[in-house]
Amino acid sequence: MRTTVGIIGAGPAGLLLARLLHHAGIDSVVLESRDRAYVEQRQRAGILEQGTVDVLRAAGAGERMDREGLPHDGIELRYDRKRHRVDFPALTGGRSVMVYAQTEVCKDLIALQLKDGGPLLFEAEALAVEEADTDAPRVRFRHEGREDVLECEYVVGCDGFWGVARKAVPAELTRVFERTYPFAWLGILADVPPSHDELVYARHDRGFALLSMRSPSVSRLYLQVPEGTDAQSWGHEEIWDELERRFETADDWRLDRGPITQKSVTPMRSYVHEPMRHGRLFLAGDAAHIVPPTGAKGLNLAVGDVVTFARALTHQKETGSAERLDAYSETCLRRVWQAERFSYDMTSLLHRAPDATPFEDRMQLARLERIAGSRAAETDLAEGYTGFPFG
Repeated sequence: MRTTVGIIGAGPAGLLLARLLHHAGIDSVVLESRDRAYVEQRQRAGILEQGTVDVLRAAGAGERMDREGLPHDGIELRYDRKRHRVDFPALTGGRSVMVYAQTEVCKDLIALQLKDGGPLLFEAEALAVEEADTDAPRVRFRHEGREDVLECEYVVGCDGFWGVARKAVPAELTRVFERTYPFAWLGILADVPPSHDELVYARHDRGFALLSMRSPSVSRLYLQVPEGTDAQSWGHEEIWDELERRFETADDWRLDRGPITQKSVTPMRSYVHEPMRHGRLFLAGDAAHIVPPTGAKGLNLAVGDVVTFARALTHQKETGSAERLDAYSETCLRRVWQAERFSYDMTSLLHRAPDATPFEDRMQLARLERIAGSRAAETDLAEGYTGFPFG
């Protein structure tokens, strides 16, 4: 099998890249190790930055998002029983975000790819990327019980942290930057309408809490818990009681309860792999970087990576210049590190470390008061949350 761009991974990044290349007249093949049902049900991110929304619309994947997604013009910060709303459009010149689950993005892009895009192979396990530093890289994979080879001009690894793409970058050329956090998120899905019409980020002495949503009838909520927590050790009423404590305000706001349909624990880490390119292998998304979910940046960073690659390859096709492809890693990493900074700042602002001192508690409150009382500080948060420019 032969193609111009071999894409490993049919998450939102790999699928969007295939769509962008299709629009540019560049052929590709997408290899996905899981079956279609798994990809379309895999619960991940739910916040799309303004730039991601714009790209999906331009790629022809915005119709259902615009019909069923929930546009949000701000978030609410809670601390010390106080409430402060951050108004995104007023602070960013009109930018906002969209609540639309990754599962739905994938469903939309899969449907488009199968309708008029290049080959999309499910249950096609990539085994290795070979000859990445030559003009003819290839992906060895297993599909329908036999091994095959996908010969490419370029390979893009959108196969996540545990995928094979990053392993093809020689260790002696690699630098890794990472931080693990001594806490995690206990997340639940509940069949109850959200208790607030925008996301609520709560800093509390007992730990962080987040009120989010998947739809007008389904709530997504999170609690900060110790690292290594077993989700099954928390009872449903215990979860709701703790959420109520952490979202408590001085007014009459109340948290509505409902049946919990899913619960899981998400570890927290920051990770960056440099470089994001080796020869004709390009890394995108979690294959190259991970952020704690506090800043809602994971999916959006992956979109930025594949947009940068698609624009660079299109530029080479139109002009013959590989300058933008050669600058891929440097270009992406500028945005990646700003997103890492923002996610780290949001995490340290809102989570209470297990060994936090009274001084550190007061510093968090002082930082939140600064955001609430300074347009400049509030603007910095709004610009970071709604997204940094692509490329």
